[in-house]
Amino acid sequence: MPLNRRTFLERSAAAGAGVAVAGAVGAPASAAAREKRYSFTVMGTTDLHGNVFNWDYFTDREFDDKAHNDVGLAKISTLVERVRAEKGRGNTLLIDAGDTIQGTQLSYYYAKVDPITAERGPVHPMAQAMNAIGYDAAALGNHEFNYGIPVLRKFQEQCDFPLLGANALDAKTLRPAFPPYSMHRLRTPCGRDVRVAVLGLTNPGIAIWDKANVSGRMVFPGLEEQAAKWVPKLRSMGADVVIVSAHSGSSGTSSYGDQLPYVENAAALVAEQVPGIDAILVGHAHTEIPEYRVRNKETGRDVVLSEPLKWGQRLTLFDFGVVWSKGRWVVERVGARVLNSNTVEEDPRIVKLLGDEHEKVVAYVNQVIGTATVAMSTAQAPWKDEPIIDLINHVQAETVRAALAGGEYASLPVLSQASCFSRTARIPAGEVTIRDAAGLYPFENTLEARVLTGAQLRDYLEFSARYYVRTPADAPVDTAKLTNAGGTPDYNYDAVYGLTYEIDIAKPAGSRIVNLSFEGRPLDPAARFVLAVNNYRASGGGAFPHVAGAKQVWANSEEIRNTIIQWVRAQGTVDPGRFASVDWRLTRDGVPVF
Repeated sequence: MPLNRRTFLERSAAAGAGVAVAGAVGAPASAAAREKRYSFTVMGTTDLHGNVFNWDYFTDREFDDKAHNDVGLAKISTLVERVRAEKGRGNTLLIDAGDTIQGTQLSYYYAKVDPITAERGPVHPMAQAMNAIGYDAAALGNHEFNYGIPVLRKFQEQCDFPLLGANALDAKTLRPAFPPYSMHRLRTPCGRDVRVAVLGLTNPGIAIWDKANVSGRMVFPGLEEQAAKWVPKLRSMGADVVIVSAHSGSSGTSSYGDQLPYVENAAALVAEQVPGIDAILVGHAHTEIPEYRVRNKETGRDVVLSEPLKWGQRLTLFDFGVVWSKGRWVVERVGARVLNSNTVEEDPRIVKLLGDEHEKVVAYVNQVIGTATVAMSTAQAPWKDEPIIDLINHVQAETVRAALAGGEYASLPVLSQASCFSRTARIPAGEVTIRDAAGLYPFENTLEARVLTGAQLRDYLEFSARYYVRTPADAPVDTAKLTNAGGTPDYNYDAVYGLTYEIDIAKPAGSRIVNLSFEGRPLDPAARFVLAVNNYRASGGGAFPHVAGAKQVWANSEEIRNTIIQWVRAQGTVDPGRFASVDWRLTRDGVPVF
């Protein structure tokens, strides 16, 4: 495809530190003098998720966790400037591996409340911060598509760097809908520039998770397939170094089962199967991997992978050494490491740049929308039926029931699913603010209604119950080790509201659901129900059985988070006595665990 400003960026800068001239031990002095070497560093972030400041908008205070990590681009900026000062700015690049514009109330505010797409709308805070820091390229993440393509295109327009997605294709032409790559020149004192290509790859799961936004408009083939197409092209164009920025984890697993022929977490497979790649910046999985080496099957060479921790908690450094050989630069060594953002202060330049936007969002999330009769928390929600999760389910079921009233499916019972998205969410007794309600639902999911049978619901619950570690009846129960079996995240454990059941954790996964009933009677396998379900789950996210293929009888485009906020506003008072009940419990051989 023809190159343009966004698909071919060449960077030249004054030479800095990092050049070494040396020869092999025992080599003639003249040969050593002729040997040219150069070193440079590529810095990387991923899964920033709208974090500019070290601030938690849901708790209205500085971010903190058990490990005392810090978050945000303001901290990353300080680390980046230190690396540039050490290495020489012209000997560095800065890239990102996606999931940039969704995740905090700051990013939500400028997508929905004061949208960047409005006429004379604002510049997105993430674009402002990343432009100021000086990013060279960023891959698309799946959450870039959450707010729809118009918001993403506006964000793309506001960025001074390209958003890359070699496997984000126009559905009609099958040509890249975004720049596949960027090319950068690093000027060396040796008289020969190093040409560094950055290939961007995103996640095929977008076709499932954001089906409503991309269906018929874009398709997302596998990472290995597109890397195999583009890496040789980049080499033929003169790239001395090829780096992949991949919004895809390294585990080789998928959360969507067999719904797509492509692997969700394919970064290691790309390294193993596609020759010609020197390093991969990994994203999507929200894990920290300072350095991971994968041997390429064809070349026998190691490809270095690194994934910095999410939200700007870490900055990856790929340190390259190249040597001039046979008329070209050849990669001689690559190493990776991560820097921790909690070791530095926020860059005052970024704080000043976006201080007004931050204050607007703080004021927005602290608006009072109602009162609660008692305090509620998600602290024990992963293993107990807690009222705060019942609140989500009650609002969802009530919304779907009202939407179906008077129609063909009005007579079917309405059930609802919900997950514990955050173990720190809470509704305080007394005044309830937007941030309190929004904290229950940090994702931009929307609500759907699907028809399932009793038998299908049993399968659904059995699949969900794999979340618990099998624990014999006579063994002690440690809640710190009870959940997340097999790496199942909290958001892939569903409680279903409207049925009663027990989960026997002494039994193997697949045969744990006991005493499943509806309205006091054993659940009829043939009975039909409407399940209020979020669009992520309905589209196949988590690979839960039956729901993706079930008949859809209603859907809307309003975020569930906003539906909860509107419900609290309309009710005025949140009283668990009106909606909370113990519908499920953990047992062992019929004895409740708690």
